[in-house]
Amino acid sequence: MPRLFTALEIPRDAALSLSLLRGGLPGARWIDVENYHLTLRFIGDVEGHVADEIANALDRVDRPSFQLTLAGVGAFGGKKPHAVWAGVSASPDLTALQGEIDRICQRLGLPADPRKFSPHVTLARLRNGSPLDVAQYLSARGNFAALPFRVGRFVLMSSRDSVGGGPYIVEEAWPLVGEALAPSRIASASDASRIMR
Repeated sequence: MPRLFTALEIPRDAALSLSLLRGGLPGARWIDVENYHLTLRFIGDVEGHVADEIANALDRVDRPSFQLTLAGVGAFGGKKPHAVWAGVSASPDLTALQGEIDRICQRLGLPADPRKFSPHVTLARLRNGSPLDVAQYLSARGNFAALPFRVGRFVLMSSRDSVGGGPYIVEEAWPLVGEALAPSRIASASDASRIMR
């Protein structure tokens, strides 16, 4: 049975920037570049009819496309690090999209994810990672930042149980509509009166 999650895909240019972070960490199993993604909501192993319900409910998401910037690196696991990741610059649009998907999943009766949403792209999984090695790796790459990219869709992905994650398969995709209007692009009242004449 596939394991499902919603995610954002990482475009090629950003993935190439992330790939430059590979190496220099003993015992790391690096994620293949084509498997980079940003998980929005982990769903888990579900029956086929539940997967269909989820896909149907996600059809109702109506959010604008937005810009996202990958920046910074970190590790999960504290004194027993088990993964290193690249972070994401704060994004209200990303938070709103993730929150809506999470509410849809909860309305469908899926258990809440016990972990707080922490947007990241996993770079490597660690087995018996040394906290000192991880600290040195992170400090050498702490100023990482990729060029911003436009998020034009979100996807429902599946993975099979495997060592190190992947391969991941896009099961379905939903477009994010147009661009959010920046405040500078909203017509003022005087513009509106000129247009209406």
